[in-house]
This record gives sequence, C-alpha cells and structure tokens, in this order.
Amino acid sequence: MNRKTILVTGSSRGIGKAIAIKYAKKGYNVIINCVKNKELLENVKKEIESYQVSCLSFVGDMGNYDTACELFDNIKKMYGNLDILVNNAGISHIGLLADMTPDSWDSIINNNLNSVFYCSKLAIPHMLQQKSGKIINISSVWGNVGSSCEVAYSTTKGGINAFTKALAKELAPSNIQVNAIACGAIDTEMNHFLTDEELVDLVEDIPAGRLGTAEEVADFVYALTHKNQYLTGQVIGFDGGWI
Repeated sequence: MNRKTILVTGSSRGIGKAIAIKYAKKGYNVIINCVKNKELLENVKKEIESYQVSCLSFVGDMGNYDTACELFDNIKKMYGNLDILVNNAGISHIGLLADMTPDSWDSIINNNLNSVFYCSKLAIPHMLQQKSGKIINISSVWGNVGSSCEVAYSTTKGGINAFTKALAKELAPSNIQVNAIACGAIDTEMNHFLTDEELVDLVEDIPAGRLGTAEEVADFVYALTHKNQYLTGQVIGFDGGWI
C-alpha cells in the first residue's frame, strides 16, 4: 500500500505534535520538524513509529529558505511525494510595539510568516505533479481582530490569512486546497505565561467555558484534509465562540 505523506512544521510539542500523532494513527508517513529541540523531536518520532509508520525528523528553521530546501530534498529522497502540508511553526511575542527591537520583529516574521511561504512554495511542485494536495495553515483569532501587546504576532497571522485566501484561488484549478484554522485559546505551552488569575478571567470570556486542546485542533485538521475537495480559501475560527 502506498502511504500518504504529511509534513507538520513546528511539531516537537503542542498543536504540531498532536497533529503529527493523529496522522500517524491514521497510517500516514509523517515528517516532523522543530528549530532546535532535537531531544523533544526524537521523542515524538519514537511515538509516531510506535504506530508502525515511517517518520522523518528534521531539526532546522523553516524561516530560512536554504534550510527549508534541505528538508524538502530529504522528503523527495525518502518519500518522493507530499500529500499534506501543515504550516504550524511559530513563535509569540508579548510586549509593546514601541519596545520591540527590529531583530525581534524580523525573527517573528521569519518564523511565523516566511516559513509558510517557503514551505508552501516547496510543497506545491509535489502536489502539482500528483494533481492533488492539501495545505493547512495554523493561524490565530488575533490574525482576524488583532491583539494589544501582540502586534507582531497578529501581523503574521493576518498575513497568513490573506496568504491562505490568495493561494487557494491560485491552486484551486490544480485540485489543491488551502485553508487556515484561526485558533483561539488552546491549552499549550504558548499560553503558560498566564497567571492562574489571568487564566480564570480568560476562560470566563470564552462561551465554551474552557480552553481548547491540541488534540481537538488535530481532529479538525484531519477533518479538513479527509475527502474534502471543495472547501478552500477559508479561514475557519476554532475558538469556542470566543471572538
């Protein structure tokens, strides 16, 4: 049986890890990636391989084009194809824009936005060749409405949303679907900076009465990529009714 292949960037923990594990359970070849934490990534690889599927792990910054090219060269050599790309890699930055350094701005743009461009650009030829493919971009509600003290992060997620809508139109004639998930407050390490009091206040603002889980995001990603060829160009809120 020819297994399908998925790449999930930023998959050493949190949402990316949950997505990678979900597809391993479904029998996919899984490619995982992180910027620097090789030990965490190798632990994810071991878990993926426990489901008797192949896993390629790659440590490197997808916000660097040469590094992204190296990963895709490895994918071509090992699998020859790529069916699904999940652009999940990203970092956050909390603070006033006036206090932000140009280097910090460049870092978040590279990690959150340039990585989406590089990986999508490199994935498209694989998908064009087989006349099918799915690209899922993990975005944020802040890309829709913006957040005080998270201007740079909001900017990158807003850029991802526009990127998603435009690229979907470009690739629809080739049977490649591009969608984004605008996540709300998900229970991952990215939100662990909140105090207990801040967390209680946040949950009170969410109609669902709780944070989402990484596994729920993974389930939704799978639903979007499974037997769905008409839904494209959408930025879908996943926030428990919050925004």
